[in-house]
Amino acid sequence: MVTAHPLPEGFTEIEVFAIGTALLVEALLGFCLNGLTIISFRKIKELRTPSNLLVLSIALADCGICINAFIAAFSSFLRYWPYGSDGCQIHGFHGFLTALASISSSAAVAWDRYHHYCTRSRLQWSTAASMMVFAWLFAAFWSVMPLLGWGEYDYEPLRTCCTLDYSKGDRNYVTFLFALSTFNFMIPGFIMLTAYQSIHQKFRKTGNFKFNTGLPLKTLVICWGPYCLLCSYAAVENVMFIPAKYRMIPALIAKTVPTVDAFVYALGNENYRGGIWQFLTGQKIEKAEVDNKTK
Repeated sequence: MVTAHPLPEGFTEIEVFAIGTALLVEALLGFCLNGLTIISFRKIKELRTPSNLLVLSIALADCGICINAFIAAFSSFLRYWPYGSDGCQIHGFHGFLTALASISSSAAVAWDRYHHYCTRSRLQWSTAASMMVFAWLFAAFWSVMPLLGWGEYDYEPLRTCCTLDYSKGDRNYVTFLFALSTFNFMIPGFIMLTAYQSIHQKFRKTGNFKFNTGLPLKTLVICWGPYCLLCSYAAVENVMFIPAKYRMIPALIAKTVPTVDAFVYALGNENYRGGIWQFLTGQKIEKAEVDNKTK
């Protein structure tokens, strides 16, 4: 007879089930939407532009986040982490790699849009490919640091998935967090803020608002902000007094990124949406060239 594993400390049966269900829904919905974005890019010739390569980079990273969330959901239903300490390190690395690549790729899209609308320069394939490779290598650099001793991966409060260990709050954690947040949240956020502010001013002059310039940055702040706030607070105060179930909330909010990004960068893009429609129905899109600049 198979015996159910004991509930994680600080959680009830319904809370564990609710977290697992939320992770599963986020994983499946985000994976389907971003998978559709990736397949459409591959199948529809009009979508294969340098600018949309950066949108593809976001979709690939977000699919990775969904896979990470799916593993966490499966473990949550088991009530324990079944893959051992090495699996925890891999899971933490994978989660950070895909999350940081998604943020960096979003900043790259903002940079591209700024030049398209404000300087009227066109993105070349070589530049787009270089930006995509840099975003992933940059994310890999910061994600591997905890494996080498700067920072540390450990279990989330539910102990069914793994992330950056913020429970100690020691010097090692503080220095890593400061560098990590500066280069992977504050700088990308600043790039997005300045780029979309410039684009907004350009739209105001022409009276033609082609997309919501405030939405990408709001997505970054709303989805990643609570998690960054929790980690930052852990650098100055011990956060273990916060009940474990409440410390899981920022992680659950962050896992909504793939779904939100799909609506912001692909489905929220009129021409990319037209390419997806063409893939699904076979109906040709009217414009010969599709990029990620229009709403």
